Amino acid sequence: MKIKICGLFRECDIDYINEALPDYAGFVFAESKRKVSESQAYALSRRLSPSIKSVGVFVDNDISFIRNLLERGIIDIVQLHGREDEEYMSAIGAPVIKAVRPGEFTKMNNYTVDFLLFDSPRAGSGEKFDWRLIPETEKPFFLAGGINSENITEAMKLNPYAIDVSSGVESDGVKDRRKILEIVRSVRNG
Repeated sequence: MKIKICGLFRECDIDYINEALPDYAGFVFAESKRKVSESQAYALSRRLSPSIKSVGVFVDNDISFIRNLLERGIIDIVQLHGREDEEYMSAIGAPVIKAVRPGEFTKMNNYTVDFLLFDSPRAGSGEKFDWRLIPETEKPFFLAGGINSENITEAMKLNPYAIDVSSGVESDGVKDRRKILEIVRSVRNG
């Protein structure tokens, strides 16, 4: 099982990630308290261990902005949380993770993307949704939304391709080294 730590925006966040070595590191380009600029993401991605894939998180961004980040090697994978349609997603030219929330699960079969991401209704809120609502799918999926050290074992039992954590590894709104190390260790030992 893979793990992604999302919402990185400080240099020390990258240091923690490089120590823990999750599979994916997420940079948020959508409106959020964790939002990074292109220049911040560039600097942070240069510090990131080459063994960790960088994921850009977007909500209805201009596709040329996303392509520029890919071409510059700032991100490796694109995660979409907006109303992006099939034409938009297929034009990206890189692996795509498409977020779907409860109430949208019926749309997921229409997406020809590499991965799905099942998330709570308000992405980035740290709120867990009812995991019993997750539909059967052949497509590999990331599980997000309120995952932390207290419910990581339950989350892993759902057999996602990857666990996606952000606020669950924070203290006082910033990444916490101890929590990152603990949750990555939990997934690795899972």
